[in-house]
Amino acid sequence: MKTYATKKTDIKIEWRLIDAKGKVLGRLASDIANILMGKDKPYFTRSMVCGDKVVVINAKYIDVTGNKESGKVYYKHTGFIGNLKKETFENLQKRKPGEVIKRAVFGMLPKNRLRDKMLGNLYIYSDNSHPHQAQLKINHNG
Repeated sequence: MKTYATKKTDIKIEWRLIDAKGKVLGRLASDIANILMGKDKPYFTRSMVCGDKVVVINAKYIDVTGNKESGKVYYKHTGFIGNLKKETFENLQKRKPGEVIKRAVFGMLPKNRLRDKMLGNLYIYSDNSHPHQAQLKINHNG
């Protein structure tokens, strides 16, 4: 018996729709990361992008637990001395509603060359409308 190796021709990419309204940020992000990696597929392999494309709608209605609404802080450094930028979850959610989901999923994906390709398969929209209705054959509300 030989070990089976997944080929590019074996990978079937589907589109999935996820409604983020009322969902908790961390649990939703881990589900999205598993779908983007392809861990829910029987032919999963770490060296290839075998995950599906994910469309997330209603990103501005996502929930967080505890005191994270005002206590969670996102940091960014410009590279110059004294230019550490801080922004709370609440401000970032108002300014860019899908950015908190994108950052959470980014941290849960593997730290290798495939991370940007996997993240390119994620489409986040702040409300119900999205331009991917033609690609979505069956709505998967995950």
